[in-house]
Amino acid sequence: MDIRIALAGNPNSGKTTLFNALTGANQFVGNWPGVTVEKKEGKLKKHSNVVIMDLPGIYSLSPYTLEEVVARNYLINERPDAILNIIDGTNLERNLYLTTQLTELGIPVVVAVNMMDVVKKNGDRIHIDELSRQLGCNVVEISALKGTGIMEAAEAAVKAAGGAKTIPQHSFSGPVEHAIAHIEEAAVHNLPAEQQRWYAIKIFERDEKVLSQLNLDKTVLGHIEEDIKAAEKELDDDAESIITNERYVYIASIIKSCYQKKNRGKLSTSDKIDKVVTNRWLALPIFAVVMFIVYFLSVTTVGTWATDWANDGVFGDGFHLFAIGSAEYEEAAEEYVVPGAMVEAFESAAEEAELDPAEATDLTTTAYLYDDEGNIEEEIPVDFAAYTQAASMEEPDPANYGVWVPSIPSLVSSGLNSIHCADWLQGLILDGIIGGVGAVLGFVPQMLVLFLLLAFLESCGYMARIAFVLDRIFRKFGLSGKSFIPMLIGTGCGIPGVMASRTIENDRDRKMTVMTTTFIPCSAKLPIIALIAGALFGGAWWVAPSAYFIGIAAIILSGIMLKKTKMFAGDPAPFVMELPAYHWPTVGNILRSMWERAWSFIKKAGTVILLSAILLWFLQGFGFENGSFGMVEDLNNSILAVIGGAIAWIFSPLGWGDWQAAVATITGLIAKENVVSTFGVLYGGFDEVAENGWQVWVNMRTFFTPLSAYSFLIFNLLCAPCFAAIGAIKREMNSAKWTFFAIGYQCVFAYAISLVVYQLGMLFTGQGNIIGSIAAFAIVALILFLLLRPYKESNTLKAKVKV
Repeated sequence: MDIRIALAGNPNSGKTTLFNALTGANQFVGNWPGVTVEKKEGKLKKHSNVVIMDLPGIYSLSPYTLEEVVARNYLINERPDAILNIIDGTNLERNLYLTTQLTELGIPVVVAVNMMDVVKKNGDRIHIDELSRQLGCNVVEISALKGTGIMEAAEAAVKAAGGAKTIPQHSFSGPVEHAIAHIEEAAVHNLPAEQQRWYAIKIFERDEKVLSQLNLDKTVLGHIEEDIKAAEKELDDDAESIITNERYVYIASIIKSCYQKKNRGKLSTSDKIDKVVTNRWLALPIFAVVMFIVYFLSVTTVGTWATDWANDGVFGDGFHLFAIGSAEYEEAAEEYVVPGAMVEAFESAAEEAELDPAEATDLTTTAYLYDDEGNIEEEIPVDFAAYTQAASMEEPDPANYGVWVPSIPSLVSSGLNSIHCADWLQGLILDGIIGGVGAVLGFVPQMLVLFLLLAFLESCGYMARIAFVLDRIFRKFGLSGKSFIPMLIGTGCGIPGVMASRTIENDRDRKMTVMTTTFIPCSAKLPIIALIAGALFGGAWWVAPSAYFIGIAAIILSGIMLKKTKMFAGDPAPFVMELPAYHWPTVGNILRSMWERAWSFIKKAGTVILLSAILLWFLQGFGFENGSFGMVEDLNNSILAVIGGAIAWIFSPLGWGDWQAAVATITGLIAKENVVSTFGVLYGGFDEVAENGWQVWVNMRTFFTPLSAYSFLIFNLLCAPCFAAIGAIKREMNSAKWTFFAIGYQCVFAYAISLVVYQLGMLFTGQGNIIGSIAAFAIVALILFLLLRPYKESNTLKAKVKV
């Protein structure tokens, strides 16, 4: 049978680094059954029969956080063969608190003191032999970052798995030991001998989960309660605090005899850095600069260059290898702009006149050149002679310049044409599968850069400081300081933003962060903002900033309202965090962290986007045309148009009840940029639409007013994100029920805010209606009630307050 070793330790103690070093690629990542806490296990290198279970980072075995419950349940119920407890040698006191509890479980324990290289560098000394004697278990020195001593620690754990159980060396004060002895005799004498002490201590602490598990007789509980109260009276404190305090007294005696600090009382290098980066006044500006650099590199420069190359090259038209020949092609393409516009204008005019362009000798028209703002830059008269001359000029082919690499769609298209593939199957493969999945995979390069930078910040210890700094701000809105990171990342792309929420240990805070992160406008929503601003507001500068303000306000309002519901009640998890010493992370660890996150996205979100893209392709491409069902040429006859028409009435109270806007909202679920391209097809009749959307401005103004357009913008900013982000939400929630609840909340909230904006806006312009105004005021009243109603504590919060 396999030997099972549980890897346990505090957050930021180096546990993940050690796990990665011990298992390498032999890892299996998932989630613990029924919860969103990540589950990692792997085979120990060179030991096919040794399985290492990486437990969540915890500070104790008290059942207050989901991570502590998960870790404790595994240790109690699964009973691994040994525990490898990693502790931070630069912060022994806090780390040994968990160790004292692990030694009471009746399982062989091996302690690995990490960061010994830092300890020695600081001139400090830890007497390992004495520490081993005091704890009653084997203790080894390691440096997980540098890889020294790690295999020795693992071998020691494997050896311990077949040996004697660890016996705790610590005893509590007389009154406590007296009560524990009575509890062992009265309540847990039928349990295995090595487990009796741990259960007795937990009963003394009045641990509700243990009491529920044991289901003791009321008479026995009454006798036990008398013993506990007697100890509390004699020691003048509650039982749980007594145990906690006496553990720390014991730990203090261990440190006194085992730990020699060279510069006692002097600040370490990390402490000196922290005096600057966690300073009350400097912390936020420094953080803003750091995250600007991260955002600039991943979203604006390096990441965007890579993503543009993937979208426009690999999944677009193709690309010039190493940009060889791209300059010459761009120069030739620039020269073709005027002839191309003339040809397009003349042929469009001939089509309207139902003439063959080659025979329309008397036809004249005008070609227009536009600037980036959609304004007419030049008008060019075009007659038949000018058309003939322009048509004789050949449009430059990029394949004729430099080294041209065809894109995946073009290669697949050529292959399908060569085998005379059916049109519908070509559409499915090219537009549905490759187009849909390619739209998602095109973001992967950008995400890789972002994950790489975030992995560096996490590994070096800076991210822990940011969570600490922002906690005092976010706590006022019911969120954890760690919630800010996902929201900031979400401005680039909602998918990595949602995935970054896994750094939040508290399950309620994590779920609420996942639900609200996508309120922040991501880069995919920028084309919608630009389109609305240009088409209906004359390019007004305030539209884009207002979109971000609305997103932030939505997060704050949601945080306050949700925290007052039973599902999310309770203060954000007490922010207990040991700030790890700053250190340079290894390249291997950073790359592994980056790839794990990216691969998780590709596997999980990729499957969702594939299925949704195929479905939307079918809905857009098929319908009833000319009395029969099949592929349609006119989008107005598609199934999607029918669905849009069927649901358009739902959006009428928001000011945009036509089916085109409803369809654009639906297509936005695949990718938010689809809203603009859909408008281009439905309102403008163009296959391709520039980001600023100037081609559809004129037609849009016949369907939208500025107020209804702003309502449309708000709804699409706040409603359910794209299918890829929904896939990420499903991955992080690990529950279909919670995923549907999150999507439902986002859509209902978006609908409510859009309705209020439109209906009250109409009222102030003198065009409102009674029913709409009443509905808007009712929603405002409900939101105010949810914001101002008294706070209701949850049972979890009461348990924490008791501590």
